[in-house]
Parts: sequence; structure tokens; C-alpha cells
Amino acid sequence: MRQKPTVLAREIVASSRLFRVEELQLRFSNGVERTYERLVGKGSGYGAVMVVAMADAEHALLVEEYCGGTDDYQLSLPKGLIEPGEDVLDAANRELKEEAGFGARHLELIAELSLSPGYMSQKIQVVLASDLYEERLPGDEPEPMGLDRVNLRDLAELVQHPQFTEGRALAALYLVRDLLTKRGSFSL
Repeated sequence: MRQKPTVLAREIVASSRLFRVEELQLRFSNGVERTYERLVGKGSGYGAVMVVAMADAEHALLVEEYCGGTDDYQLSLPKGLIEPGEDVLDAANRELKEEAGFGARHLELIAELSLSPGYMSQKIQVVLASDLYEERLPGDEPEPMGLDRVNLRDLAELVQHPQFTEGRALAALYLVRDLLTKRGSFSL
């Protein structure tokens, strides 16, 4: 196993309402020193969840929301921050209710994903939700989110959709499709 670099110095060099930029001075095991910058979450870092909610045996729910990073409306999976003291599965069910208007009777933690580990410390927990029922909770979204569905057989086509560009969501959908196929509850 490789030896992690030694942290010589660590400093927050920029901060906003949501993020901090941390500068790390590192020394690698071969003696080379480098400065790295990474985006770190603000606050206590309880994490985040992304929910693959199965509307039926073949279809997962997608939500449509405005995304500031791309300055347009995007399709993705329901997701959000885990609140202090909140369990991952409870957070997933809450976010599903807030963003899609559904709750789930069955929730299962599937995987943990990162977006860009070279530059970001944040990770997201992927949760499979099934046996859905209608229930809406008020959320922090500035406007109601659109709701759509995708057949798990059509993931290759989904990638071509101009409003679907989030790699973590695509990875989560493939992970769930593979899991359900392995369990025999979905076939390609």
C-alpha cells in the first residue's frame, strides 16, 4: 500500500456561503513537495444522499431542477444533504418526499460515490428506494421540481439527453440496474 503524503500546512484560502477552498502543502514519500487545492464543504460535513427511486420494476424517477453550475434545467435523481443527527436512509426518504413527492417503504444503501476526488472532499450515499407511496414534504427548493421517469433499459439513450449530464446519477442508475439484474428482479 502506498504511503500517503505528509501534510506540511493546511489553510482555507477562500470561502463562500456553501464552500471553502483549502490549500494543502504536501510532501510525498519520494521527497517531492506540491501545493494542492481542494473544495471542501462548509459546516460539519454530515454528507449527502442520492436516491434511485423505483416507480415500478423497470422505471426510476428523475427530477428536473435549475442547476446554477450549468445555468440550465437538468434531469437527475433526488438528492440532498444529510441533516445533523439524521440517518442516511431517513435523509434519503426525506429528500425523496421533498423533491419528488413520494416516500418509500423500502430503502437500501447501495454505494458511496465521489464527484471529483482530485479536487473535492464531498461524497454522496446512493440509496435504492422502492415500494413508493405519495407524500410531499416542503423542501428548500425555490420552485417545484419537474418529475420524469427513465426505464433502466434506456440508460445508454439517457446519456444522449441534453438535460441529463450528471455522472454520479448515471453511475447510480447503472449500479441499481446491475444489482436488480443480479437479484433477478430486473432483466435486460
